Amino acid sequence: MKFVCEKYLLQSACATASRAAASKSPIPALEGLLIEAGADVKVTGYDLREGIYTKLGANVAEPGSVIIGARFLGELLRRLPDGNLTMTADEGNKIKVKCGRSEFNFVGIAVEDYPEMPDVDGLNHITLPQKILRSMINQTLFAVADNDIRPIYTGILFEVQEKELTLVAVDGYRLAKRTEQLEGAQMESCSFVVPGSALSDIERICDDSDDPVSISVGSKHISFTIGETVVISRRLEGDFLNYRKSIPDNFRYEVEVDRAELTSVIDRVALIISEKNSNPVRMQFHDGNIDCYCVTPIGKAEDICTCEGSGNDLEIGFNDRYLMDALKASGKDKLRLCLNTASSPCVIKAADGSTSFTYMILPVRLRAGD
Repeated sequence: MKFVCEKYLLQSACATASRAAASKSPIPALEGLLIEAGADVKVTGYDLREGIYTKLGANVAEPGSVIIGARFLGELLRRLPDGNLTMTADEGNKIKVKCGRSEFNFVGIAVEDYPEMPDVDGLNHITLPQKILRSMINQTLFAVADNDIRPIYTGILFEVQEKELTLVAVDGYRLAKRTEQLEGAQMESCSFVVPGSALSDIERICDDSDDPVSISVGSKHISFTIGETVVISRRLEGDFLNYRKSIPDNFRYEVEVDRAELTSVIDRVALIISEKNSNPVRMQFHDGNIDCYCVTPIGKAEDICTCEGSGNDLEIGFNDRYLMDALKASGKDKLRLCLNTASSPCVIKAADGSTSFTYMILPVRLRAGD
């Protein structure tokens, strides 16, 4: 194998593919990147759960392939000078990398040890702009479960109906729903759950452009094609929460708040909360203002947020991080907090009546001294 390319192109491709390379594995090849030179150069990372491959333009003199440790290759490319890079590999996996006056010689890993990535049979296809998919992932990913007690909740539900795409994430304490009408997109009705780890990578690969993302939905795997990059992930299997029945339709109290002001108030009050004393933030809804305070062994913090509307002195407690995550992800200046009782969920919507997102947070049961 022998090819010449711009160093930054190979560095960018390796950084993208490395997201799917295993950090530690009993199979050494999975900790590496598969580099294949043919009509162009293809770089692949795969950890048996998720695979990413991307292509870059190069002058290929001799076709071939080799595996190089992802971490080592990333550091090598970072330290090399800018300019044209030449990479060669012989049948014994001896590799030479030359860029400017710098030259490295080392041994790679045999390609025979690299497992084959699964094919996606493509039962359904969805196409939408990158910036929309990126936004939808960003506004729901925070609510994905971070443990494997219920593996299905470590992913995000994609639900396609006619020209509407809905993403839903839930972790048992909160729910995030994001809906988008996609009139110009190609979509077929279906539903599937994608692991949050794969979607985190996809969010980083997408940019804020109208360039398309093509999603192929197979029986066991899903692929996302983003320009010259393809992400392949397994589907999560199981029964996902019936979110339509979980979100209340009617509320006793609705108050409007300024997102920036409430975020600042919660941030200040939560200063005395730590991992050792994860007491809730108490919020008491009055006519025109919300009293926010917290009591921990460190002390007591209080602040007031103005609002429009009244909660009839309802007092309710929240995990500060869950509340802050929802406020930050909403992206709207004005929000509506919808409430019923101190033990029922709080639903957060856009104050302007748009239905693009809905967040639901379960309250914390308050005790004397909290």
